[in-house]
Amino acid sequence: MMKKLSVLVGMLWAIFPFALMAKDGITLTLIPPTTITNKVDLDIRAGLKNEDAQLKQIELSVYLHAEHADNLLHYSKKLVAPGQAYEIKHVLPTHNLIGKNKIILLVKEGGKTHREIKEIEVIESDIRSTRLIDGAWAGIYHWSETEGKHWNTDIKKMTDEQWKEMVRGMHKLKMDIVVIQEVFRNEEYVGKHQTTVENYQGKAFYPSELYKERVPIVAHDPVEAILSEADELNMHVFVGVGMFAWFDFTSESLEWHKKVAKELWDKYGHHPSFYGFYVSEESGGNLDNWEKTDAMRMQRKKEIVDFFREFKAYCNDIAPAKPVMLATNSMQVPLGVDTYPALLQNLDILCPFGFARMPEGDLTGKESADLLQSLCDAQGAHLWFDLETFLFNEDQSLYPRPMDEIIRDLNLFENFEKILCYQFPGVFNDPKMSIRVGEKRTLDLFRDYQRYLKKVTHMQKRQ
Repeated sequence: MMKKLSVLVGMLWAIFPFALMAKDGITLTLIPPTTITNKVDLDIRAGLKNEDAQLKQIELSVYLHAEHADNLLHYSKKLVAPGQAYEIKHVLPTHNLIGKNKIILLVKEGGKTHREIKEIEVIESDIRSTRLIDGAWAGIYHWSETEGKHWNTDIKKMTDEQWKEMVRGMHKLKMDIVVIQEVFRNEEYVGKHQTTVENYQGKAFYPSELYKERVPIVAHDPVEAILSEADELNMHVFVGVGMFAWFDFTSESLEWHKKVAKELWDKYGHHPSFYGFYVSEESGGNLDNWEKTDAMRMQRKKEIVDFFREFKAYCNDIAPAKPVMLATNSMQVPLGVDTYPALLQNLDILCPFGFARMPEGDLTGKESADLLQSLCDAQGAHLWFDLETFLFNEDQSLYPRPMDEIIRDLNLFENFEKILCYQFPGVFNDPKMSIRVGEKRTLDLFRDYQRYLKKVTHMQKRQ
């Protein structure tokens, strides 16, 4: 029996030489992960962690298209100590890479080999943007009963299987980047609460061992449902680490985020679609979150910089090569220019929102986008666009934005390398879903965008 088992293991090793290294959590990440124009540089990240008790010598190679010396993009050799993480970054210009491209990661250690391959299409363009919506937020239950008036009752009833349906609906529209808005609900605000890691009263959207109270929804584990369906469709999921408290980047919030990020990675990190961590707290474009005094404004700015310096380092340690993203609004950005450089050094992706509703006396939406782009470029960070696909009724409830207004924004803002939207549930609705989340206009917007997608994709193929 033992001899047969030994032969079987040998056969498996011959077929899958990477199997014995899977526990090292070797990761290849492309930023952005889906179709880009040839005006966008491709950020290639590779990372691993030595989970064994002995020192390992790692050889790491990254190739374009084929494992040949002429195609080598990166090579490094490093001794990785027990428990240590190792990550590399290579930026690849794409102006001459029109078409489908294959990025190959090869990791060698002690006679064992791990190989991972990612494909990405580059289209020819005179601007960064593809003028398409590449992904969407998926709030499991809207934080505001007022704003979510037209869909919270419906979304609360969704089963795990219906969350999978929702993901399939997003995929039909090529919205292949999913942002889970938050995995805990806690309606507190920075400076107005006494919440700590120990007394946290928030409720989970998934079966958490840290905090057992659950948000009253039908789905048992919508996070698992979203990730598992995204695996099947080769989609990419940001898991929202939050909510501790809105706009809260204090040291207590940092410790809470570390604990939750660790649990999320331990519980869901095996999913290929687990793309990165999204910090749910958000921030004003000024980065001081509207504090009243100079001292408090300086304090808030210091907190957000300290938070992401430590949180990014922590994520690199537990899940190397997984990006961290934050959504800020687009308003009063000039008041934050003294802080953005330090923040963006430790933030992979900034995804701001609100460009269509800039207040009087502020920059225009286009001016704000251009300023943020220059700040991100200077620090090597990525600027994506959180496109608002909703409008406000007089009672402040949300409803689907007309398609012509969405198209206007898709054409106005040319600099964003990726465009995500807020949000899919309650704003878009696949007519083939077994449940309608929100009002009838959600069906109309789904069909309208589907027609727009088909038209733009056809034009891109003809170029």
